[in-house]
Amino acid sequence: MPELPEVETVRQGLSRWVTGRRIRTVEVRHPRAVRRHVPGGAHFADVLAGRKVLDVRRRGKYLWLPLDSGDAVVGHLGMSGQLLLQPADAPDETHLRVRFRFDDDGPELRFVDQRTFGGLSVSEGGGMLPAEIAHIARDPLDPEFSDAEFVAALRRRRTEVKRALLDQSLISGVGNIYADEALWRAGLHGTRSTDALTGPAARRLLAHVRDVLGEAITAGGTSFDALYVNVNGESGYFDRSLNAYGREGQPCPRCGAPIRREPFMNRSSYSCPRCQPRPRPRP
Repeated sequence: MPELPEVETVRQGLSRWVTGRRIRTVEVRHPRAVRRHVPGGAHFADVLAGRKVLDVRRRGKYLWLPLDSGDAVVGHLGMSGQLLLQPADAPDETHLRVRFRFDDDGPELRFVDQRTFGGLSVSEGGGMLPAEIAHIARDPLDPEFSDAEFVAALRRRRTEVKRALLDQSLISGVGNIYADEALWRAGLHGTRSTDALTGPAARRLLAHVRDVLGEAITAGGTSFDALYVNVNGESGYFDRSLNAYGREGQPCPRCGAPIRREPFMNRSSYSCPRCQPRPRPRP
């Protein structure tokens, strides 16, 4: 599933290509793509016709497009969602779900989603921050993110540190890939208890999370298959810089020990057995 760097890469592309443009028509080609818009696809299209896109913003893994009506289009890419800018005469994608046409007859915005786990909706009065995503915490790249509040909240919790990093009510945008990479850089095993972390260790981990996310954005995100691409249909290349995630059996870039894979919440965690020893059980 796309994480913060992939969604931010898409946000940057959308900001460049759709901000200031007025929507002429919206075509909903699959009802599941707008299932979170309770009034339905026809209402979704009607309420957006004639509206101008003022900006493109992000909270964690969600995007929203504030409109001149005071409402906002809220989007989540899910497992395979893509927001693509395409010439009007470009052939329709096999899994095209929603099409936006603009008054300037420029490139269309197309929501393509093979698995239809993602979706779009309209948030009434949600231009500043849609109520549907207000519960999501700020991410560590947000200028208003508070390091001190995060460190204090992290150390108050009694859970495993990787689970905490994936808790979107504590810190948003971090998923399985970037959690593993930040933990590898910090030399921490994902099962380390959060309440056992010292303040300096927690701040060091946060710094590594921030660095990994920033570097991944510069690389355009991580693409393991054709399902994640930017608005121009291009893949990210941060996978070339991964030190732990997906590298089972390969040598750790720091010490040479084979990277291990362990089950984690119906997924996998990757770590170095030497650099990231499992914590000793508490008495």
